[in-house]
Amino acid sequence: GLLCIDMSTIAPPDTRRIGAALAAAGVSMLDAPVTGSSPRAEDGSLTIMVGGEQRDFARARPLLESMGALIAHVGELGQGERLKLINNALGAANAAAVAEALLLADACGIELDAFVEIVSSGSGASAQLALKSAAMRAHDYTPLFKTAHMLKDVRLCLEEAQTEAVPFPAAAHARDLLSATMARGYAEQDYASLIEAAEGLAARRL
Repeated sequence: GLLCIDMSTIAPPDTRRIGAALAAAGVSMLDAPVTGSSPRAEDGSLTIMVGGEQRDFARARPLLESMGALIAHVGELGQGERLKLINNALGAANAAAVAEALLLADACGIELDAFVEIVSSGSGASAQLALKSAAMRAHDYTPLFKTAHMLKDVRLCLEEAQTEAVPFPAAAHARDLLSATMARGYAEQDYASLIEAAEGLAARRL
């Protein structure tokens, strides 16, 4: 039978609704959102998280392997979306923390090259520190993942958190910074531009 693979990042309830409509027409569905920025999409090394029936995942795996280096079945339909949203909200929260830590280190008179080197070797290390600190310091927002897209994902994650009655205040703070960044005109720029909102709150610039 036909198999629909949705690789977009949308609200999990919408995924389940679409899946039910397709099932009524005899079509199977997987949700298979990805993580990894543009360069990883270009070289086929994305991470792909897949929700749906195991048998459908087995059918789709050869196709997915042409696009991704890490491919995982994570549960029933909609669970791929949920995992992706949590991942992106966590990334946004980490990016917000990196921006604020850079501003504090600078205010304290700490040389920022040394700050990044030391923190990168300790318990404060993170993918966001490695990926976004240089862009934040240079105010270079060449888009790898747009602010508008990150804000959409964080908002959808917070809807899931509300559904499950699990507080996620770090994500809520990231949402607020991203919203303020959008208001400053950076919707189409990389989400590293959230440093602009953080700088506004701190009344200082790197």
